[in-house]
Amino acid sequence: MGQKKTVFWGTVLAVLLLLNSCGYYFPHVYEGPQRVIYMPTWKNRTNKLNLDMKIYQSLSRWFQKTPSVDLTKQQTGADYTLSGEILAIDLPSVSWNTVSDATGTEVQLYVRYTLTDLKSKTQLWSIQRKLYTADYTVQVATSAADDEALAKIIEDMTEDIYLGTLNALRKQRLSRQEKKD
Repeated sequence: MGQKKTVFWGTVLAVLLLLNSCGYYFPHVYEGPQRVIYMPTWKNRTNKLNLDMKIYQSLSRWFQKTPSVDLTKQQTGADYTLSGEILAIDLPSVSWNTVSDATGTEVQLYVRYTLTDLKSKTQLWSIQRKLYTADYTVQVATSAADDEALAKIIEDMTEDIYLGTLNALRKQRLSRQEKKD
């Protein structure tokens, strides 16, 4: 029994060393120096109330996965600004079957966002217009189905923003290291 455990842990260690030596990294974690990102309230050009707050809350949950990056509502002491705007929302586009029953709804959300280095005033990453959609099959189109679809959109969008922000921070860090060398 002891030999099997030794072989198992030896294999696990070898795999971890192989992954580490290949330059593999976990895209959901930033391991660079401590950074603070200021995220002001996004402009909401839609009639959907509290959408900006829901986006901030979802992004906060994502950024909690990385201890080296803090998301804040305070600009003082921040290294970067993550600003955004909710451009438009389409609630809902309803699909109908042959007997005039609602069968599905598609929610569409258009946003833009930018990550800016506060010291150099340069944009590290910018998306000028992006569409996020979610389809839901329903028996009757309701606001609950719209809210469920919108929650999925917010989760997908904030994951994209989180991963894009981490990638921009990694690129900037590598660029700074290359300039030093």
